[in-house]
Amino acid sequence: MTAATLILAAVGAKAFYLLLVWLASAIASSELSNRKGYGEKWGLGTGLLLSVVGVIIWLVVPAREHSRWKTRRARKDADEEPAGRST
Repeated sequence: MTAATLILAAVGAKAFYLLLVWLASAIASSELSNRKGYGEKWGLGTGLLLSVVGVIIWLVVPAREHSRWKTRRARKDADEEPAGRST
């Protein structure tokens, strides 16, 4: 009976780590989709259903025109422009 308890404990630890990966990917997908202008629900859904693949999908999906992702990139590009060059 002791061996069965140890095996269940090992499965429990692995399941806990997989749960943490699943939840972290849902959070990351939700944040990425929100920053790209699609809202949190779309990212949360893909993160929960597809786990780590959902994060990869949201890294590939293009950002909408006036999203935080695009405006941040535009500000960063404007800051990196040389000082002698103005438009």
